[in-house]
Amino acid sequence: MPTITLIFVLLAAAFTFVLAAVVVGREAHRLDALSPRVVYIEDQALSFVADHLPADTQSRLTLDELRQLLTYHLRWLNEKGLQPDEVIDRRQDIDEFVVVEGDSLTAYLLGEAERNGVVILDDIDVVRVVDAHQEYFDAIGAVGPLAGEIGE
Repeated sequence: MPTITLIFVLLAAAFTFVLAAVVVGREAHRLDALSPRVVYIEDQALSFVADHLPADTQSRLTLDELRQLLTYHLRWLNEKGLQPDEVIDRRQDIDEFVVVEGDSLTAYLLGEAERNGVVILDDIDVVRVVDAHQEYFDAIGAVGPLAGEIGE
């Protein structure tokens, strides 16, 4: 009798292991196909960007002006299709490369700032804000590879 009990215990353990492996493998495959969840938190982004700006840029921009520049940057990304709606549990279906060019973004931000009465004392401040904002995106995992890294 104890031999049959031991066989049933071993079979039950093997069956449980196989079942768990199948379920975990299926979920891992499903989650791998989904876009990663990246959460952009406005106050965190503002603080991150402000901390990563050089002292001279920090002295020329108020936090309200910086917040507006970050908002304009997000609008620009949305217009370029880089900030799509409904991304929760969306399958990764990237079928074209989008390259972000710094010059057109800087020109856009300068134009938006001028239209909305945000005084920019030095154009380099906008470039620095964009660079620091890109660093924030990279820190939260919201950016893909650099154009030179594609295909390597």
